[in-house]
Formats: sequence, structure tokens, C-alpha cells
Amino acid sequence: MTENPIEIETAPDPSACVIWLHGLGADGSDFVPVIPALELPSDLAVRFVFPHAPKIPVTWNGGYVMPAWYDIISVEDENRHADEAGVLKSRESIRQLIKQQNARGIPTERIVVAGFSQGGAIAYTVGLTHPERLAGVIALSTYLPAPAVIEADWTTHRDIPVFAGHGEQDNVVPFALGERARDVAVKHGFPVEWHAYQMAHSVNLDELADIGRWLALRLG
Repeated sequence: MTENPIEIETAPDPSACVIWLHGLGADGSDFVPVIPALELPSDLAVRFVFPHAPKIPVTWNGGYVMPAWYDIISVEDENRHADEAGVLKSRESIRQLIKQQNARGIPTERIVVAGFSQGGAIAYTVGLTHPERLAGVIALSTYLPAPAVIEADWTTHRDIPVFAGHGEQDNVVPFALGERARDVAVKHGFPVEWHAYQMAHSVNLDELADIGRWLALRLG
């Protein structure tokens, strides 16, 4: 998973990094086009890293093999019956990506982990349990996939800022699941900036503008 991710640098010698995780069935190229829409300051040099999830059978989808950060057994409850072993494996892969950025000169406190849908579920899991302080977490149209994993390993850095956005007409990940994930993070002391948008299971220009502003404040 950590091999050959797509990398885009907004300026030479980046001093910050955003690791952005795609949703189920997509790949790392899915969110490359959002970078211009973020309208980041021209003097903010950021390395965007877009890793690819491995292709695995997804039980909920009839065993069809597709890019996925973990197997989904069903979608009948708030946890989506996520495969906890798969969640842990993906968390470790993203931790390795963070270490790779550290080795290239970007400290953890200058790294944001972002994700959409299933990728956002891993971003939440990484951010709420990381042993070092991250610059922030961006969780879009998502939920907490394996609460037991998080409960067993809360980070001590409860000041990590979280940007959470969700479409009010989301018919894939219900809006209530996004609210529930937000409430868990807030209950444990994380500063969450919550946004609801008039959209389905997607992102829109308003959300991207809000993310760009948020990133500029955290990384500028």
C-alpha cells in the first residue's frame, strides 16, 4: 500500500504534507484534481501523497475484488461490520507513509491525514490513535469503522484538530454516522470543525474551499 503513491508538490521544498486516502473502489488518482480547488496560498509548499488501497475481495459487495482499505462484511449497523484486522493493517501502512515523510524532512506535526468515505474511516483511525502529534485530520463523508481499535489505543495528543464534513443527503454513509463519529471525537477532547453540506456522497466546491482555508491555517 505504501509503494508508488501519487505525489504532487505545490511548490519546491515542501515543508508540510497531506496524505489523502480515497474511497472504496477508487484509487490514489481520485482526489488529485481537488488540489487547485483548495486555493492554498502560493507560498505554502505542500506535498500531497495519494496512496492506493490494495485490491481485496469485499464481502458486502458479493466478494468482488476492488481497491479497499479493509473488508466490509455488511452495512447493517453503525460500525459497517468492518474487518478489524484490515483496519489495523491499513493503519500500519499509513504510519509507514508518515515515517517515510519524516525521513524526507517533514515532521509529524506538519502532516495531515485526510480521507473520503472508507479512506476517511482510516484517516479517523490513524489520527485518533497516532502516538505522535499530527497537524490534523480531515474526515469526509465517513464514520468510525472499528471503535474497539480506537478505544484500545487513544492518542494522548487530544489537541489534534479535526475537519469533518458530510453531505446531508448522503445515501451511502448516512449523515447520522458522520455525526456519531464527530460526537465521539468531541467527547474525547478533540477540537472538531464540523460542516454539513447540501450534497449526497460526494465533495463539492464549498467543502473544498473550507478544507483549503482550514489547511492554510494549520500548515501556513
